[in-house]
Amino acid sequence: MSIWDAVLLGLIQGLTEFLPISSTAHLLVARQLLGHEHKDNAFTVVIQLGTLFAVFVYYRLDIARLIRGFLADVRAVRIGSNPDGRMAWLIILGTVPAVVVGFLFEGELKKNFFNLPSIGVVAIVFALLLALAEWWAHRRARTRSPRTENEIGWADALWVGLWQACALMPGGSRSGTTITAGLFAGLDRPIAARFSFLLSIPVILGAGLKSLYGEYHKLKHPEPGAATSLFASGDEVTALIVGTMVSAVVGYLSIAWLMHFLRRYSTAVFIVYRILFGATILVALRLGFLS
Repeated sequence: MSIWDAVLLGLIQGLTEFLPISSTAHLLVARQLLGHEHKDNAFTVVIQLGTLFAVFVYYRLDIARLIRGFLADVRAVRIGSNPDGRMAWLIILGTVPAVVVGFLFEGELKKNFFNLPSIGVVAIVFALLLALAEWWAHRRARTRSPRTENEIGWADALWVGLWQACALMPGGSRSGTTITAGLFAGLDRPIAARFSFLLSIPVILGAGLKSLYGEYHKLKHPEPGAATSLFASGDEVTALIVGTMVSAVVGYLSIAWLMHFLRRYSTAVFIVYRILFGATILVALRLGFLS
């Protein structure tokens, strides 16, 4: 992979990881257009560690409080002995569905959903579900105030986590599915987005580290006919580092922009974009512009 390809993919990852439009879908489409032979290899997953770093930097004070709260719970041998500890456990619970689904069905997901027709359909379906959640939130706001972060309960965390598991399908969008779930649960957009970003930390970290280990194992034990390891050459390693660094910088700016945007506007622009994105893929496939 060339350095310029890595820069472009890092830019796409940073822009789309936190906007509710699906980073994996955009990376797979971009790599198809760039002519990459193995467009679904670990590069697509590993550069997400850059956007994970962006979350750590942007929410560093919140994350520090969550860690202190979690450790206080451990010392007290009681779950939820303090608000920050309780939130940490909620994030852990919300992570479970994606971990279970990813562990049990990784092969089936790649076989059935890592292709352009599925991406187009999934992008449209979850855009419509986000539109339904926006309608529900607007209707609910007529009679009740949005729920605060302190009102997020165990059932809410599991509910949002189940929606996060849906984002394992490219086109679903991790932030999109979890914000959808948060709106259905009565949270306002900024709180739903913040919980979404914090919830992404264990999943992105686990997937990234697993992929790095897989690439190291592939380097030591290459398989005939399979994609070469990302560590197979200095150029590949350089491309991986560059893509990850670009995604980190752009991802930080993307978080800051989106949080400001959601305090003032709905997700309507992203809904329209996702429908157009999915429809464009399906039409391009139909006309033979994509294969």
